Amino acid sequence: MDGRFVCIRRANDISQDSKFIPAPQVGTHGEGDMGTHHARDVYHLYKTIGHELNVFSSAMKVNTQYMHSIWFDLQLDRKITKEEAGERFWSNPRVAVTHKKSANLIFSFGRDHGHYGRILNQTVAVLPTLHVRNEREVIGFCFTPQDGNSLLSSIAATEWFLYPEDYKERLRCLGPFLLQEV
Repeated sequence: MDGRFVCIRRANDISQDSKFIPAPQVGTHGEGDMGTHHARDVYHLYKTIGHELNVFSSAMKVNTQYMHSIWFDLQLDRKITKEEAGERFWSNPRVAVTHKKSANLIFSFGRDHGHYGRILNQTVAVLPTLHVRNEREVIGFCFTPQDGNSLLSSIAATEWFLYPEDYKERLRCLGPFLLQEV
């Protein structure tokens, strides 16, 4: 499997007054064959479970405070349909799906319906952007709620460290706080 990503990062957090940028700003590729640290992190994460992926990423910042957006292009080793790709996102409890295409609408939904105004899912896959090309390539966009990225990952890592035998069972209590659709 190969993966190509463009991480379209928010300039700063909604709670910050500084580091805002006036216009989109592109990043450099400082990680050799992987592009940015995002691909390097993905590579090392999957290597812990025995997968050495061929991944490459680019990054840019845009003048928003809502959420990061990610454009992805995944080359699979088996055939897949657009419907099956959408179902894979639907069936993953850590992934929320949406038909919304604007970060402000997704952020607002989380503020109104999420646990204490937060979307704790790892990502929100934008179903209308999914495209399957040549039966093995899945292309699309997702939004990354920073709360799920940091809070849920930190809790999971702590549970795994403290209770390696049954950490998955201990994490089940968080299920009701994850959204299936935004």
